[in-house]
Amino acid sequence: MTGTAWRTSLGADREQVWQDLLAGRTGLRVVPGSNKFRSFVAGPLPDGPAGGSARERHVELATVTAEAALHDAGLRAEDTDPILVLGTSLGPHIDDADPGSLHDWAAEAGKRLGLTRPPVSLSTACSSGADAIAVAAELLEAGYADVAVAGGVDLLTEGKRLGHSLLGTLSQSTHRAFDADRSGMLPGDGAGYVVLERTGSARRRGARVHGYLRGWGSTNDAAGMTAPKPDGEAAARAVRRCVEMAGLSLDDVAVVNAHGTATVLNDQAEATCLSGLFGRLARPPVVFATKGALGHSLGATGVVEVITLLLALRDRTAPPVLGLLRPMPELRLPIARDTPRAVTGGFGISLTLGFGGFNTCLLVERGDDA
Repeated sequence: MTGTAWRTSLGADREQVWQDLLAGRTGLRVVPGSNKFRSFVAGPLPDGPAGGSARERHVELATVTAEAALHDAGLRAEDTDPILVLGTSLGPHIDDADPGSLHDWAAEAGKRLGLTRPPVSLSTACSSGADAIAVAAELLEAGYADVAVAGGVDLLTEGKRLGHSLLGTLSQSTHRAFDADRSGMLPGDGAGYVVLERTGSARRRGARVHGYLRGWGSTNDAAGMTAPKPDGEAAARAVRRCVEMAGLSLDDVAVVNAHGTATVLNDQAEATCLSGLFGRLARPPVVFATKGALGHSLGATGVVEVITLLLALRDRTAPPVLGLLRPMPELRLPIARDTPRAVTGGFGISLTLGFGGFNTCLLVERGDDA
């Protein structure tokens, strides 16, 4: 991974957002109501695309963030012919009168970036961003391209807010991941990209390497449209597949960036999964989660969380989990609470658990810029 970029409720500057996370700051704030909705708490972008249709705003955000990731990698689209892999939960699909397919706006983003290859788009709910990275890695391994730009984008539109309101997943107070008194998530806007490159390509041009994607694994609960299986077993299989692909063992994992939605059922399944995998180890990994600071950016969250995992490995520090007062007993692992927590080791995983039973795990090795 030679380039990263994001747009979050705490801003777009990678290092400043990281310092804000370590300091326990949050981008969540009261969003004024509209004719349809009363005021609510969420994590909107401080400088997001304004005006235009939901489709246009998604395309703009997808384009500028991808350009920033390529710039961070020291690459230009016209010189490298990368493949774009873009994930989203629902993008603009339920808000515009005629949004086209879920692929149309991704194709438009690729066109604006000047890419010659047709992009790949996917939608696996909240695992979309993580799955985009896994699919991009598969394409590189298959020899389809030397460089891939993998991302996730989701803006909090009125349609998405209505959907989550009806599903009862939104908190009426605050986001409290892995807390015994958690009551739901708070949504947020977000976009994130990583530039994946063959190691030989990166070495030849002397690229800075933020980290190495060593493994990926996915499963599906096949249990329901929204709620996960409470035993977390399918998610645990995704983690095992990921670790085995990397040729490592569970003991090698030093830190976990957890999905941490703060919903009752999702946190229950994830805590059971992680404790079952790592709870009996002599040195279990440190767990952290960032949605209490950034909001839940749906299809973008998997990429945003991989970037924070890279930074945690680089600085050997996990940021605190905001809103966590009384850790749930099912999570029997060390967790960053009021202050950052030290990380010892060079490998970490990011886990996403999406609606529809989608579970995706990515394993990352500490980069050369550490």
